[in-house]
Amino acid sequence: MILSFFGINFSANLLILNHFKIKIMMPLYSQIIYLFLIAIPISCVVWTVTQEEIFREPREYCQKVCGSAQSIVKRKFFYLFTCEYCFSHYISFIFLVITQYKLLYEDWRGYLLAFFALVWIANWNMSLFGYLRQNLKVEKIEAKLKDIDLKDVQSEKQ
Repeated sequence: MILSFFGINFSANLLILNHFKIKIMMPLYSQIIYLFLIAIPISCVVWTVTQEEIFREPREYCQKVCGSAQSIVKRKFFYLFTCEYCFSHYISFIFLVITQYKLLYEDWRGYLLAFFALVWIANWNMSLFGYLRQNLKVEKIEAKLKDIDLKDVQSEKQ
């Protein structure tokens, strides 16, 4: 929707005045919401590649090459796919290119702040997910042990 007042066209995030485009910054609360929303798929991609079973074979190959390569460049390149923290930087950069998200500033500083903020939030997301996943595994094992104990008690009574 475009509103026009005295020859000035207003749209959602863009002000056009006499053929000059002046961008209006997104409100801070919107920037924060975008920060957390963009960090979710970053966390998802990074966790899947570095932790999940579906990428186990390529990850094991990367670990093998990383441990045995003669070239430091080759070792560091293959290490990238085994370290979730390292990999999150590259995936965050890709998502910044795709979304053109900026934080606080409209110039290169906005990209720089957004980059490091996305990496930080994505790593917090992965840490929280790993913690919750570990707790669920512990609860599942405890439930199985209680079930086995209950079956043992029932078999002893019979």
